[in-house]
Amino acid sequence: MFSANKIKSVDFYRKIPRDLTEASLSGAGLSIVAALSMMFLFGMELNNYLSVSTSTSVIVDKSSDGDFLRIDFNISFPALSCEFASVDVSDVLGTNRLNITKTVRKFSIDSNLRPTGAEFHSGTVANAVKHDDEVDEASVEGSFSLTTQNFDKYVHQFPITVVNFYAPWCSWCQRLKPSWEKAAKIIKERYDPEMDGRILLAKVDCTQEGDLCRRQHIQGYPSIRIFRKGSDLRSDHGHHEHESYYGDRDTESLVKTMENLVASLPTESQKLALEDKSDAAEHAKRPAPLAGGCRIEGYVRVKKVPGNLIISARSDAHSFDASQMNMSHVINHMSFGRKVTPRAMSDVKRLIPYVGSSHDRLNGRSFINAHRDLEANVTLEHYIQIVKTEVITRKGYKLIEEYEYTAHSSLAHSVDIPAAKFRLELSPMQVLITENQKSFSHFITNVCAIIGGVFTVAGIVDSILHHTIRIMKKVELGKNF
Repeated sequence: MFSANKIKSVDFYRKIPRDLTEASLSGAGLSIVAALSMMFLFGMELNNYLSVSTSTSVIVDKSSDGDFLRIDFNISFPALSCEFASVDVSDVLGTNRLNITKTVRKFSIDSNLRPTGAEFHSGTVANAVKHDDEVDEASVEGSFSLTTQNFDKYVHQFPITVVNFYAPWCSWCQRLKPSWEKAAKIIKERYDPEMDGRILLAKVDCTQEGDLCRRQHIQGYPSIRIFRKGSDLRSDHGHHEHESYYGDRDTESLVKTMENLVASLPTESQKLALEDKSDAAEHAKRPAPLAGGCRIEGYVRVKKVPGNLIISARSDAHSFDASQMNMSHVINHMSFGRKVTPRAMSDVKRLIPYVGSSHDRLNGRSFINAHRDLEANVTLEHYIQIVKTEVITRKGYKLIEEYEYTAHSSLAHSVDIPAAKFRLELSPMQVLITENQKSFSHFITNVCAIIGGVFTVAGIVDSILHHTIRIMKKVELGKNF
């Protein structure tokens, strides 16, 4: 058994009787300063322990083979009609997807980017438009030529006016011309414009009547438009309400379509129109674009290899005048990868302020081609370099996965139809940001070091002050020391 005295002999902190100690003002002041210093340094150490620290590393992209990258976009084209706007995707592996419609929506807009109606539906695209096999070069012209001066007069005079907007240099227009004139002659004989007056087949040369074609938002040739009396009276912002014909262009199909249009007119004993219910007729006729612009929004999925996202005018049965194409656009939104919720992004920015600053850098940017060069086609190109970023919490949980990018834009001249091109270059590396776990034992060690260090330093300073004051008093008394 150890006695109490033996146990007391190992006391590191032996006590001096209070009667043998002496308090001083300097010691009290130093004690207060030491206590405040301990509290301040303890608070700093606690804040450092509770704060989040991260380490950033660059590693090879961990995406597995076959992973796809999602591209979300919302782009407004003030001078590209929804009628021909096409979203295409290609890459270095040979993928070439044209006119994507499943995940893309189009809305007609005016030149000021204001919407003009509901969503524009392109309808079913035919594999090939049928034309007459035999061309009669000696065919008599049966359609009526319209100009800017008489267009409104005839459109508002006849219950139905079908107009072929064409350009003489267009190969598709040249193939359509014989069947169009022949069909117009047949319809003219069956429904004499002067005696019957129910339908008129006409044509407009857009190389001669440029203002009229622009007013009707004609961008591809030939464009066959169906005007109904009283349906095209809106004049606000250049909006129009009529139909476009996308069906076959042989004489038989054209005549049948015109017959169905006449049959749909109400007679004196009918108050409801007799509409053709066949699927072919429904697919051949669709509402024409209400304005000359288009807002394209949606998403596409691409392979994680260098590639292109291209938006341009495309058609398998129309020609385009490249000198009149203007691919100016405003990027309302463009981002890559999964959509990050605003709450998740705010949490990440609170922890790591510099993350999330470049995942939407093209949003709201305008690319308007004010200096149009008619001698060369102008394509707006955007070179985008994409880097994947992952944020991992201290528990190993993936907080977010986002794709940040840099973008450089320029005007390019080419011999092809102008387009808006987004050239995508994905980095083979990715940025990995990991939240570091701080040791509690390290925190306790630092707290003890702070308290012990301040206490010891304060004791040393107090001892120096005490001895200095004693020496000064002896000197004043004239004592030797």
